[in-house]
Amino acid sequence: MMQELKDLYDLPDVSYIDDMTLDDVQNQLIEDYMTRYKEITGEDIVMMRADPYRLMLQSIGVLMYQTLLYVDRAGKQDLLKYSYGDYLENLAALKGLNRNSATYASTTIRFTLSAQIDEDITIPQGTKVTNGDVYFSTNTAALIKAGSIYVDVSATCNTAGEAGNGYAPGEINALMDSIRYIGSAMNIVTTAGGAEEESDEDLARRIYLVPAGYSTAGPVDAYKYHALDYNPNISDVKITNPAPMEVDVRIIMKDGALPTDGDIQGLQAHLRDNDIRPVTDHVTVAAPETVDYAINMKYFINQSDLNKVDTIKNEVNSAITEYINWQRGAIGRDINPSELTKLVINAGAKRVEIKSPVFTVIDATSVAKLTSQTVTYGGVEND
Repeated sequence: MMQELKDLYDLPDVSYIDDMTLDDVQNQLIEDYMTRYKEITGEDIVMMRADPYRLMLQSIGVLMYQTLLYVDRAGKQDLLKYSYGDYLENLAALKGLNRNSATYASTTIRFTLSAQIDEDITIPQGTKVTNGDVYFSTNTAALIKAGSIYVDVSATCNTAGEAGNGYAPGEINALMDSIRYIGSAMNIVTTAGGAEEESDEDLARRIYLVPAGYSTAGPVDAYKYHALDYNPNISDVKITNPAPMEVDVRIIMKDGALPTDGDIQGLQAHLRDNDIRPVTDHVTVAAPETVDYAINMKYFINQSDLNKVDTIKNEVNSAITEYINWQRGAIGRDINPSELTKLVINAGAKRVEIKSPVFTVIDATSVAKLTSQTVTYGGVEND
C-alpha cells in the first residue's frame, strides 16, 4: 500500500450509528416494549426467550438494523476512506477528476517484403498481426516504396487492458490479412501501455493528492499527483532534490515494470509545463536504479499437514510471487527477507531456511530486481 493511502486508512474509524450492533437494537426494542407495557398496565412483564412477542421484536430489530447499516454506509460514502465504486467517482468529480478508462497496449510492427521489387506496396490501416492470443491493428496506412524492403508502422492492441503488454520483439508475428509480396510482419519493440480501468485504490490515491496539485510551488506531492494523473500505468513515484532547483523524478509502472523511453520522455515533457512546475525547477525523469537480489530458500511442512502437502506447496508458490511483486512494487523499498518468511509461514509452511536474499538497504531512487529463484521443498517434520 502506498504511503498516501496508509495515511488515509490510518485515520480514526467513524460510525454514523454510534457502533450499534444487532444485539443493541434488539435489546433496546425489548426494553422499550417492557417499559411501555408497565406504563400502560402498571404491571411488570417477563418475556422468555420463546415468547412470541419477543421473537417478533427481534425480527423487527433485524429489519431496523439493516436500515441502520444502510444509513451508516450512505454517510461513509462522503468520506474518502470508505467510499467505493460510483460513490468514489462522485467524490472524484468534486475535485475535477474522472476514473481513468482502460487503455490499449501499443507497439511497432515491421512489414518486410519477401524480396525487393520496383513498385510501391501499401499496408492498409487496420492490418492485423497476432500471436494467436492477442491481435494488433495498424493505426495508419503505410507505404513500402519501390526499392525499399520494409516499413515500420505503429499498431494498437484490439483488447483493452494489460492483456496486450509484455510481448517481446518477434512474438507478434502472424499476419492475418493477405498483402501481396509481404514475407513477414512482426513487432520490433516490446508491447506496452495497456492498463486496466483505474481501481478504487488508485483513484482514491489521486483524489487524496489533488490539493497538492493546485500548487506550482514545487512540493513533492504536487509532482507526484501530476505524474500519476498523466499516466495511469505509473504505480509509484519518488521525488528527490539532489541539488537546489533540481527535481529528480523516478517512476515504476504497474507490476513493478521499469518505464520505457517513451514513458520517461512523455512524463518529462508533461512535468516541465510551466503550469505545473516553478520556472526555476529543472525536472528530470528517469527509471530507478536496480539492485539485484536472488531467492534461494527451503521450506518444511508439519507432519500433521501431510494430507495437505500439494495445497500448501501451491500456496507457498503464490506467497513467493506475492513477495516478488511486493518487493518490486515501491521505489526505495529495502530488500527484506522477513517479509518473505512471513508470507511463506502464513501459506502453511512450518519453517523456512533462507540463504538469500539478505536484508539490504535500498536508497530512495532504486528498486529491487529479482535475478534468479531457487525454491526447495524440504519435506515434512514433526509438529
